[in-house]
Amino acid sequence: MKMEFGKTEMLQGAPATLGAAIVAILISIQIALAQDKAKIEQGEAVYNDYCFTCHGEKLVSSGQTFDLRRLMIEDRVRFETSVRMGKNQMPPWKDVLTAEQIDLLWNFIRANAFQK
Repeated sequence: MKMEFGKTEMLQGAPATLGAAIVAILISIQIALAQDKAKIEQGEAVYNDYCFTCHGEKLVSSGQTFDLRRLMIEDRVRFETSVRMGKNQMPPWKDVLTAEQIDLLWNFIRANAFQK
């Protein structure tokens, strides 16, 4: 025996399903934001260990070195190359910093950049 459902029966479960989907999305966003915050904090620790002496506390340059807050999202390759290989007065860090540490630095810099 085949049961037929009308529009009313089909829509009765829709609010609960939609509500569950919204809750799942919000939880995913909160988890992603917490992970981003952790990466930024870890990047700040790497920055404080290796970079602030030349580039300034909290990324505030004295004017003697490049102001890292000027880096834009499309500058990532340039940033990574400069960190790994060195540039001008900056020494190469390829034998000191891991790829993960450089990624964490990038997260910290982008979180504090002039242009997001």
